Amino acid sequence: MNNKSKYSQLIKEEAKRLGFLSCGISEAQFLEEEAPRLERYLKNNMHGEMHYMENHFDKRLDPTKLVEGSKSVVSLLLNYFPEAQQTENSFKLSKYAYGTDYHFVIKDKLKSLLNFIQEEIGEVHGRAFTDSAPVLDKAWAAKSGLGWIGKHTNLLTQQVGSFYFVAELIIDLDLEYDHATTDHCGTCTRCIDACPTQAITEPYVVDGSKCISYFTIELKEKIPTEFKGKFDDWMFGCDICQDVCPWNRFSKAHNEPLFNPHPELLSMTKKDWEEITEDVFRDLFKKSPVKRTKFEGLTRNIEFLREQ
Repeated sequence: MNNKSKYSQLIKEEAKRLGFLSCGISEAQFLEEEAPRLERYLKNNMHGEMHYMENHFDKRLDPTKLVEGSKSVVSLLLNYFPEAQQTENSFKLSKYAYGTDYHFVIKDKLKSLLNFIQEEIGEVHGRAFTDSAPVLDKAWAAKSGLGWIGKHTNLLTQQVGSFYFVAELIIDLDLEYDHATTDHCGTCTRCIDACPTQAITEPYVVDGSKCISYFTIELKEKIPTEFKGKFDDWMFGCDICQDVCPWNRFSKAHNEPLFNPHPELLSMTKKDWEEITEDVFRDLFKKSPVKRTKFEGLTRNIEFLREQ
């Protein structure tokens, strides 16, 4: 076994030990196929008010501009599918937001993996990313064989569906590279048909500025009235396109204690949410991604749903 495959094997075993679902490796090079897609997305204003998407165009497509001398992109998946879900009569939170903010959880695991690589292999330089920098996470994961990009533009895997976070290490170490897998969406259009705001404008194209997640998290202004009655009770994020996907029948509950929800969260009813105070918000979402929308944002979303 040569060093490349020995090191690749070592990294994958450690990733598994740290609790990652899977790990794939691809060569750090310019993402040729993604360039025209990203250009069209931005030109058609599909990013809405998310102006940060316009920054660092080159860095988004070329990891060597993010990490000098980088050779490999180590992509990782971390499951967040919950054991139990919210009660029926409730305003809904995206499942990824039930527990501790994934940025903290994944960053710690990525740092541990990078330290392991440096201890076991030697002087390796790199950086850890989880959707907090201009990196096209899903494109890299697909390139390294961890799944394919579905018609809803989420990464999909035959064995486990799509309820996982995608992250990566970009490092200056030559490794053995994995190959992309094939697309298994077939003729299915369930995600497209189910989207109440018609954000999936065509297979594999999502207009972010029409997405319920965008309206409930990213948009700081008033939600446009034309979308009244179309939110299906989602107050933070939206899982519709994932919930209807046949591949998600294979989702299994995560085993990361930090992703477990606050004990009261799952049993809260619409009435409870309508009466939520800032203190309760702070207690419920102490380290949660929901903090991103702030108390004002969440209550604005709840108000919008009440008016439907």
